[in-house]
Amino acid sequence: MDHEAVKGPATRSGVRRHPGGTPRTFWRKIREPLAQSRFVKNAIASLFAQFVRLIRLTNRVVDGSAQISGGAYSQFEPGIIALWHGQHLLTPAYYPKGRPLVAMVSRSADAELNALMIEKFGIEAVRGSGGRESSKHLDKGGAKALIALKKSLATGKNVAMIADIPHGTPRDAGLGIVLLARLSGRPILPAAIATSRRKVLERSWDKTTINLPFGRSSIVVGTPVFVPANADETEMERKRQEVTDALNAATAEAYRLVDGSK
Repeated sequence: MDHEAVKGPATRSGVRRHPGGTPRTFWRKIREPLAQSRFVKNAIASLFAQFVRLIRLTNRVVDGSAQISGGAYSQFEPGIIALWHGQHLLTPAYYPKGRPLVAMVSRSADAELNALMIEKFGIEAVRGSGGRESSKHLDKGGAKALIALKKSLATGKNVAMIADIPHGTPRDAGLGIVLLARLSGRPILPAAIATSRRKVLERSWDKTTINLPFGRSSIVVGTPVFVPANADETEMERKRQEVTDALNAATAEAYRLVDGSK
């Protein structure tokens, strides 16, 4: 009898195959369950939160930064904190403790980790997307989120919202945040946080910035933007551009402070 034939090609090669196939096949089988695991998501969110705290602790806030913990902006509270996509990751660690904050977080699966992470800082997450090109065409989820944020403002809580439209034109405000300001009567506060040590993901649509420890940091709050309750389409567009300009100016100033005058 041909013993080699009985053993088969896998045994002849000296390689025993995993019952579930190759390691890559095995990983594909368990990847989806892991991605859906609440335990795994919480563990990753906790690690992310600890990293953000490390950034805050190891980056000295430079002179010229906004003094947000001393009540300097209390006259504008409750307010709508405006941030850019890709530039917002440090906000939970720099936001003053003890002040209620409600943040709008995208309903996408990728953003779920962000929602879990900010909750570990005591920040309430509202899922939705408010940065729309048209204030008259908010999707159902976005409309519900804006209503929830408006109610939060009415109870005296600050809210935070990403101003630009997901996968749209980066650093160009949508009308969603302007609509919230019109409906609530509360001001938009353009805010930016920067660190001297950072890694920019150039291939990402919004040039996401990964902040790194052991450097300098800055916080800038720009000129508040107020939107009249009777603002028409023309005024809404003007205010949208005002938010864009103010937030871009705050971002540029934040980077100037950590990088030095250029």
